[in-house]
Amino acid sequence: MKHNEFSIGQDFRCGERLWRCTDIGTRVIVAIPADYAEITTASGEPPNLQLSSQTQHLTESDFNGPPYALAEIVFDEDDIVACGRI
Repeated sequence: MKHNEFSIGQDFRCGERLWRCTDIGTRVIVAIPADYAEITTASGEPPNLQLSSQTQHLTESDFNGPPYALAEIVFDEDDIVACGRI
């Protein structure tokens, strides 16, 4: 895709993931995952820190924002060309 093809609230694909555009900068696109979230939790103290991950499907409330319940990811010029319309 080209930078001018994005719009806020639009879903697009990049790699194997589905994303939702949340902001458009001069040279970047900002988006949150639109298919699922990977939740990582930590327990214990270093050096015995234990990490565990799980996949969580998203609900409509996850898309309320800003601020969003999910971390926003910045797509730069190199990332944008790898994105595609749905």
